[in-house]
Amino acid sequence: MEKQKVLINGERLKNTVEEFADFGSTKNNGVTRLALSDMDIKVRRHFQSECEKLGMTVVSDDMANMYATLPGIDNDKSPVVVGSHLDSVKKGGRFDGVLGVLTGLEIVRTVIDNGIKPQVPIVVTNITNEEGARFEPAMMSSGVISGKFDKSTMLQSMDEDGVTFEEALKNSGFSGKEDNRLKDAAAFLELHIEQGPVLESESLNIGVVEGVVGMVNYEIEVTGDSDHAGTTPMPMRKDALFATNNLITEIREKMNKLDDKLVYTIGRMNVTPNIHTVIPNKVVFTLEARHQDAKIIRQVEEIIQGLPESSGKEKCDVKTAKQWDRNTVWFDEKLVNSLEQSATNIGCSYKQMVSGAGHDAQFIATYIPTAMIFVPSINGKSHSEDELTHWEDCENGVNVMLQTVLDLVKN
Repeated sequence: MEKQKVLINGERLKNTVEEFADFGSTKNNGVTRLALSDMDIKVRRHFQSECEKLGMTVVSDDMANMYATLPGIDNDKSPVVVGSHLDSVKKGGRFDGVLGVLTGLEIVRTVIDNGIKPQVPIVVTNITNEEGARFEPAMMSSGVISGKFDKSTMLQSMDEDGVTFEEALKNSGFSGKEDNRLKDAAAFLELHIEQGPVLESESLNIGVVEGVVGMVNYEIEVTGDSDHAGTTPMPMRKDALFATNNLITEIREKMNKLDDKLVYTIGRMNVTPNIHTVIPNKVVFTLEARHQDAKIIRQVEEIIQGLPESSGKEKCDVKTAKQWDRNTVWFDEKLVNSLEQSATNIGCSYKQMVSGAGHDAQFIATYIPTAMIFVPSINGKSHSEDELTHWEDCENGVNVMLQTVLDLVKN
C-alpha cells in the first residue's frame, strides 16, 4: 500500500495570506507595502514572530534580507532555502511575492506538524526590495548578495521623498551583518504567481519555470525646437513629439518582424515643455525588450542603435543610450525535473515555461542551484488591486513545492 503523501493545511495557508494582506491593505482589496516603509517593517516583525513561534532562528543581513532557519539533523550541511519577497508596488496585489514567503512558512509548519526531522536546515527567506517600487532598481538586494549590483551605489538610491536606501535601511531595525548573507545552499526555491494569463487560459495547475528571459532597456532622446503652436507653419517646425511618433512606428515595424515571442514596451515618456500651446522641443522615452534568445536581443539592439541621428522631415536630433540589460538565466535542471515529478505525484497538471518578469531567483541562480514554479493568475492580473489567484491553486503550488523540499531534506 502506497504511503500517504504529506500535504499542507490549505485553510491555514489561506488564513495566513489574508492575515499578511492586512499589512498595507487598500480599499480595493489590494496592498501597498513599499520596501522598508512602516508597513513593510510591521509585516517583517509579524513574519519574524510567526517563525520564532516555530522554534526558528531569524537573522538579517546587511541588505535587510531575512533568513528564518529551522535546524536540521546535520546543521553543517547546506540548507534548502524557500522564499521570495514581502514588499509590494503601490496598490499591488495580495499574492505577488508574499505567497512565496508564506510557502516556506507553511512548509515548515507542515514539517513540524508531521514530526519530520529534516536532515539539513530549512531556511525561509524574505528578500528586500524586490519590486524596486520605492528604491530603484528592482531586485536590488538579491542583486547585491549575488554580486550583480554594487552595494555602495545601491545605498544611494533615493525615493520620491528624498530618502536614501541607506537611511531607510538604518532606520528599519533589520540591517544585520554581511556575514549573514545567503552564501551557500543545496537549493533555492521560489513560488510565485504567474503574473500572466497562460496557465489559466490553458487550464493548467502549475508552471514549472525553466528560466527567466533576457532583456535590454534603452532611453531614447529626441530634440527639436519649441515654438508657438498657433503661429509656426507646419513645414517650419522641429516637433520632437511628431518625430518620436515616426520613430516609434519605424521601431514597431522592424521589431514585429523578428520573432513572435519577442515582447517590447515603451513604458515611460516625458514630453517637454508639455504645454498645449507650445510645440514640444524634447521627448525622452524608454524602450525595453525581452526574449530568451540572446540573438534576438542583439537584433533588437541593432535596430535601436541603427535609428537615424536625425528624424527626417522634422529635422530633430535623436540620441540612444543603453540603460541596462540582463542575460537569460536557466534554472537548475535537476531541480526543474524534481518539481515536475512533484507535480505529477500529487496529480497537478503543468507545463514548462520561461518567465518574462524578473525575480530574485534569477540572480540567486548565478551561484546557487535554483528553480521556480508559477501558479495561475486570474485574467493574468498582477501589480494591481485586481490581482487574484484561486485558493486551490495556491494550495496546489505549495504542495508541489513541499514534495520537492521533502525530497531534498530527507535522510
